[in-house]
Amino acid sequence: MGKTLIEKIIARNLHDENVKAGDIVTVDVDRVMIHDIFIPFVADKFKEMGFKKIWDTDKVVLIYDHLVPASQTDDTRHFRAGDAFAEEFGPIHVHRSDGICHQLMPELGYVKPGDVVFGTDSHTVTYGCVGAFSTGIGYTEMAGILGTGKLWIRVPQTIRVNINGKLPENVSAKDIILTVIGDLRADGATYQSLEFAGDTVDALSVAGRMTISNMTVEAGAKCGLFVPDDKTAAYCGLGGTLPEELAQLRPDEDAVYSRVMEYRAEDFVPVMACPSQVDSIRPVAELAPEEISVDQVFLGSCTNGRLEDLRSAASVLKDRHIAPFVKMIVTPASRSIYEAAAKEGILDILSEAGAMITHPSCGLCCGRAGGILTDDEVVVATNNRNFLGRMGTSKVRIYLASPLTAAVCALEGKITVPAAYKE
Repeated sequence: MGKTLIEKIIARNLHDENVKAGDIVTVDVDRVMIHDIFIPFVADKFKEMGFKKIWDTDKVVLIYDHLVPASQTDDTRHFRAGDAFAEEFGPIHVHRSDGICHQLMPELGYVKPGDVVFGTDSHTVTYGCVGAFSTGIGYTEMAGILGTGKLWIRVPQTIRVNINGKLPENVSAKDIILTVIGDLRADGATYQSLEFAGDTVDALSVAGRMTISNMTVEAGAKCGLFVPDDKTAAYCGLGGTLPEELAQLRPDEDAVYSRVMEYRAEDFVPVMACPSQVDSIRPVAELAPEEISVDQVFLGSCTNGRLEDLRSAASVLKDRHIAPFVKMIVTPASRSIYEAAAKEGILDILSEAGAMITHPSCGLCCGRAGGILTDDEVVVATNNRNFLGRMGTSKVRIYLASPLTAAVCALEGKITVPAAYKE
């Protein structure tokens, strides 16, 4: 019986070719990520468990991103706790305001194809973009890994998502994953791996794949995987060609799937997730006639804060200005993306169009610093969740969209189809 991609990755980790979906196994962890919100709880639990040292400090990454810049007086306690933990048990890789954790982990080479990675955040699934098994865990499990380097898991079953053809010009990776989530529903992939394949998928950039992997958890998935290829190798600093060992990380032709979903790329259209469920998906063309006014637009997050996302927005905002009553907030996903966007002139274009550029961080996505909203305001956002209270009060209406759609909505001041503005 052939193996799926997740079965191949776990089999590689365990050096056991007999691994199959449903097995309970204990994996050796290649890397862990802890962000600032969780570090005090991880540190306390680690000591409560009686551990005296970390199993491998080089494999631990601590990232301050959710609470920077601090917006509440208690936030600095998390920074102090993180610094104290790193000083006591280091050397731990610590990043203070370098960007969002899920951007930094693959961007800085902490995650490679075939790795097994855990993080204290549900969107740790993002690293599946480079062919790694990565998923979110709680602080108790993280403390256990810090002490032992191991964690037990159940090998997930797999849903295969095949996409073939050429995407329409106004459709992006965000529209793909929102459509898939709408079809699966919020619980349709619970504790399963979503495996993406097809020539449309092969043509996606690593950044586009990151967007898709990032949101697989919104369908309940344990991970969202892409077969590593030469693009992956280049992104991960492995050279222009994927090493032969990693080239074996691909599903077998006779792999067994719990479900196979088939899509034609030409059928995708710009869509939005409507308040207040991520799986409440409607085409933008269906929403536009309702004349829904927009108070704010947010471009950023670990879902869509990358250079190609900023570039997409700039392509329609160049030499134009956002509607006079709209606030537009742009938050690059990392310091390096910020610098690249500045060098390319993208930040100038966005600023001249009326956008406010912020420091790289999680910011508005998690309802912290950077533009929270109040009752009855409407925001079109490029992040991953539109739950009640996510970006302000429980009466804020959050529509999730692609960067291109978001930029057009900022220009028009209402929900608008991104059709006539492509440069």
